[in-house]
Amino acid sequence: MQYTVKKPINNNILRVVDPTGCELIVTGRGLGFGAKPGYKLDAGKVERSYRMTSPAVQQKLVELLEQIPYEHLLLTDELVAMIRSRVNYPLNESLLITLADHISFAIQRSEQGIRFSNPLMAPIREFYPQEYRLGMDCLAIIRQRCKADLSDDEGGFIALHIVNAELNTTMSVVNDVTRFVDGCVQVVECFYGCHFDRDALDFSRFTVHLRFFAQRVFQGKQESENDAHDEMFRALIARNCSEHYKCACCLADYVRNTWNKELSDEELVFLTIHLKRIRMGK
Repeated sequence: MQYTVKKPINNNILRVVDPTGCELIVTGRGLGFGAKPGYKLDAGKVERSYRMTSPAVQQKLVELLEQIPYEHLLLTDELVAMIRSRVNYPLNESLLITLADHISFAIQRSEQGIRFSNPLMAPIREFYPQEYRLGMDCLAIIRQRCKADLSDDEGGFIALHIVNAELNTTMSVVNDVTRFVDGCVQVVECFYGCHFDRDALDFSRFTVHLRFFAQRVFQGKQESENDAHDEMFRALIARNCSEHYKCACCLADYVRNTWNKELSDEELVFLTIHLKRIRMGK
């Protein structure tokens, strides 16, 4: 099979069209040297190829590859493959782009002696433990391959990129979700006057619930209004789990006052049940 060169990006990367007319990006050492539009390229010379389902994402990849070293793309591609092999949920295809951009910039900053601190390191470690471990594993590989003096904070940033690809949203929303969950946990611990075991299963369930609730809130996907039957159930929960329901109401106040968002009665019920679980498991 042969590709038709559409545009050389650099000596190692080309935009090409396959025999079916689909555009993709192909890479290989020296692959683009001397290549011109219309040039026929033997597919056997291609080391890696990229075809994004979204034209907009494909264009972003093209723009990024014009700016970062080829080695950083290869490294990130390897890291993304490792990440995908270790998670059991789909990841947005743009992870390659956002992570390559971040890694390349982080390496350039380290060469200039510039370090960025990550104020969300503790919440990331607590609320996204799997993504945090993956981020730190990626960081170890980057340090070894590139001899880059990167701080542990970079592992936290990588973890957030993985979460971003998992939730299929923007980094801004991921940061808000993380702060949202951290604030909720602080409210709960203040209400009960204790510090919960971050490794406990029930605490993990509670924070996962908060994560996905926060995602719905920030993406405007709140649940619909409850019917009369739901109202009766809420009243029953409020009566039988009064202490935990009061804590859920404190969370509702925090969300309203800090984030200008409202919790539905259904959400109050779910929060109350989770709060009862973590108190029983304490």
